[in-house]
Amino acid sequence: MTHDKLGRPLRIGFIGSGFIARFHARSFLSVRNAEIRGVYSPTAANRDALARDARALELGDCTAHATLESLLASDIDAIWLLSPNDTRIETMRAIVAAVREGRSRVRAIACEKPLARSLAEARTMLGLAESVGLLHGYLENQVFASGVERGKEIVWRRAVPAAGRPYLARAAEEHSGPHEAWFWQGRRQGGGVLSDMMCHSIEVARYLLADPAESRDALRPVRVQGHIANLKWTRPLHAAALKARYGADVDFTRRPVEDFARGTIELELPDGGTAVIEATTSWAYVGAGLRLDLDLMGPEYSLKASTLDSGLKVFFSRAISGTDGEDLVEKQNAEQGLMPIVEDEAGTYGYTGENRHMVECFRRGVAPRETFADGVAVVELVMALYKSAEEKRMLNLPDASLETYVPPAMRD
Repeated sequence: MTHDKLGRPLRIGFIGSGFIARFHARSFLSVRNAEIRGVYSPTAANRDALARDARALELGDCTAHATLESLLASDIDAIWLLSPNDTRIETMRAIVAAVREGRSRVRAIACEKPLARSLAEARTMLGLAESVGLLHGYLENQVFASGVERGKEIVWRRAVPAAGRPYLARAAEEHSGPHEAWFWQGRRQGGGVLSDMMCHSIEVARYLLADPAESRDALRPVRVQGHIANLKWTRPLHAAALKARYGADVDFTRRPVEDFARGTIELELPDGGTAVIEATTSWAYVGAGLRLDLDLMGPEYSLKASTLDSGLKVFFSRAISGTDGEDLVEKQNAEQGLMPIVEDEAGTYGYTGENRHMVECFRRGVAPRETFADGVAVVELVMALYKSAEEKRMLNLPDASLETYVPPAMRD
């Protein structure tokens, strides 16, 4: 399949219409040369609402499709795969079949993190994309966060030539829990917070540690240590709250998944030196809202960023009350007191940057900076951390058993 440079905007179809799809759609307000032309999801109300919002925001003449086949047959160039994790393989097979049989002109696909629930599934996703020559992009937004990109550029331009490359990256992502029921279901999501959020922390840390001139594969993982725990949501009061919110399908008294995870990954550098990633993720954080913390350290320098260290804050006294919402920050936990405001969440978290990058790469027919191959590498490390946590030992890499390993939550 050839990928000629397009003289027109990239015409995009969304698969999925939940929280993350709406977040992506909002980011396209700051993305040029793209139109959201269609959306498919099995929930009619959600897909109709997303299509209506896209049209209202003038993001494209967006049509809500009742079937995947209808979306794939429509006048689109690329797919943004934003549906739940357990639907990815089946959906990818349908896309590939439609392209192979000439029922779709789709030439590229971008997939939301994580790429898959297991290493075997991740390799299948990559193989399917390559089997029909689809350009593929891995939607890891934190790598494209404005602060991350600017910070890496400065460190590698000014500090590394004088003092040497960085050797320690710390990444933490914490909030009070996901928005939708399937995230809490181990079989559907692939696990708990380690699967859901440590994929972010691993990849942004790999990105910061990697020389801009080298492949991410130049950082060779040699050993990992993982730890998972249930801290909050298995407590009776909170387990009952989850069940009341989502129904019997989310029952943490019987089928819990971890709400805390910590991982240490040791990497061998191209020069033979060592670098370390320390990652922490949690669904048990109660604070203003979503918190992303990053640290990068080298021989004579360091970098630090935190999304809740906002320059804009408001204070509401007891006399001001309001309904629950997320108008100040994602995963907002309060409507009173001193609260930070993230002025541009889509840009701060990296959604604008990643979508701008994917659009331009797909229009020009070149591979993005993050591809399904990077998604496979991240899933392999996630599986290694799960296996280490399960066996309560440090795991040396490579480990052939990871090819067939699945986290305990997927075996219930």
